[in-house]
Amino acid sequence: MTTTTGLRPTRRLILQGAASVALLGLGNLPFAPARSAANDKYPEEAFKQKNEADAIKTLYGKTAEPSDKVKLDAPEIAENGGVVPISVTTSLDKVTSISFFVAENPFALAASYKISNGTIPAVANRLKMAKTTKLTAIVEADGKLYSATKEVKVTVGGCGG
Repeated sequence: MTTTTGLRPTRRLILQGAASVALLGLGNLPFAPARSAANDKYPEEAFKQKNEADAIKTLYGKTAEPSDKVKLDAPEIAENGGVVPISVTTSLDKVTSISFFVAENPFALAASYKISNGTIPAVANRLKMAKTTKLTAIVEADGKLYSATKEVKVTVGGCGG
């Protein structure tokens, strides 16, 4: 007759041990980009601006010049203004931010992204658009602002209903 004392290796105990080992292993991974992104100041005042020019001035403090190096991809006709797919890519060097502005929305600044050094400068999003309007993408590169614009016709839905 055999008697055992202590814990018996059950499936639950083995899974808990494996999960603990996996979580301990994550402690050695570098999470510096996440920490540095958390320290960036949220551009609260820029997101409150109703006018596109005011939002750009509040966010960047200067105006942008049109550039063929900024590629804005958005549909000419958005069948649903609640979900308009957009993307921006650029061949510019030293990109530090990319922002989207929708002129006729209740608030002009729709999205703003900080781009880390060494990151491919490309951003995609789905925006809510109130009605047919001009969409502007601004890329900040090497201290200068570059832009691309496109008119998007909204047929149904959106911010305004």
